[in-house]
Amino acid sequence: MKASLAIAWFLAATFAIASQAVGAEPVGEISLNAQLLVAARQGDVPSVRRLLAMGASPNSRNRVGKTALMMAAENAQLDLADAMLGAGTDIQLAGTNKVTPLMAACNAGSLEIVRHLLDAGARLDVTDQVDKTAMVYAAGQGHAEIVALLLSRGIPVNAVYDHQLTALMWAAGNGHPETVKVLMREGADAQLRDDRGLTALTIARQAGQAETAALLAP
Repeated sequence: MKASLAIAWFLAATFAIASQAVGAEPVGEISLNAQLLVAARQGDVPSVRRLLAMGASPNSRNRVGKTALMMAAENAQLDLADAMLGAGTDIQLAGTNKVTPLMAACNAGSLEIVRHLLDAGARLDVTDQVDKTAMVYAAGQGHAEIVALLLSRGIPVNAVYDHQLTALMWAAGNGHPETVKVLMREGADAQLRDDRGLTALTIARQAGQAETAALLAP
């Protein structure tokens, strides 16, 4: 019994010390931040605005590093994204998988969120933990308008990504003809090869993507 009480006292004391550590947030603030993330996950923009006005941090993150802005980007919720951008969220904050809000929006296909993030200064040159970029997500998912927007913001059409893959190869291999057309129109080189020696045409054929293969065939 005494041993159990001693252990309980030790754990309580340890928690009390930890809560007073440098940089630790007050309990009330943690509660506001947690409520903000719940509201963001539910897409409850009025509650998000209210909690921000009460002092919740716009850079609050859940256990996998997602901010409310990240949740907005993943779910293509423009009003939530704009609320968080207006509150001053750090647009470069990535999740534990190193996916940024811009990458998430490119993957989800939210053209306007991508546009607003770019206007706010989101970086195009970062990669996630599997070395994907915003362009790779957009091209791989076949979001042709987003691909065109990224190109207009300075991404070279023949930029080479992990394994020497290009945006054209990603679009062709995943069967996205409209994205292939956008890339070809902007000067994508169909003769480039990945680190296996494969062109976009060969990748499309191997993946059984007849429509994109037809667009690339000589």
